[in-house]
Amino acid sequence: MKAHKYLFLASFIAIFSVASAADIDALMEDCNGCHGDNGVSQWGDVPTIAGIDAFGTADALFMFREEERPCSESEYRQGDTSRVATTMCAVAADLSDDDIEALGDAYAELEFVAAVQDFDAALAEAGAAIHEQRCDKCHSEGGSNVEDEASILSGQWMAYLENSFADYLSGDRDQDKKMKEKLTALSADDISALLHFYASQQ
Repeated sequence: MKAHKYLFLASFIAIFSVASAADIDALMEDCNGCHGDNGVSQWGDVPTIAGIDAFGTADALFMFREEERPCSESEYRQGDTSRVATTMCAVAADLSDDDIEALGDAYAELEFVAAVQDFDAALAEAGAAIHEQRCDKCHSEGGSNVEDEASILSGQWMAYLENSFADYLSGDRDQDKKMKEKLTALSADDISALLHFYASQQ
């Protein structure tokens, strides 16, 4: 009798796991409509989310769900592009806690692919020095270390990072005290140099 119970339990777990995987695949397909195949963006204003640490992605989604981050409207970039434009807040509003954690884990397992984009070599060199002095403590290895749980700056789209800097500086996006102090100490030229440094890492 016990053997039958264990067999039933094992079958139930297997079926549930398959269903959960299918649910995550569907959620990821919707995310990829804006973020690109496997979360690798081909559009400058949309970040690549593949390879970002699970905590970073989940934290962002929780903040979007609570409307604690700016939520600009975006058209779908691929798949059914006739879908009505949406925002990250609207997308995250329909996600459960389990959905968010699962999406974080799923994208963390994928490979981050640096964006191929133009940059100014002289500005990038200046930005490398600024990063080393001002940013590397929290965004180590040139902003590429996922273990920092501070997202990935290295190889991310310049336009997206530029918008993120602007959101932080305007106060539209929450940040801890230490980061606020670091950012407000940067000049516009410093920020431009940093953007070109991150873009240069391809």
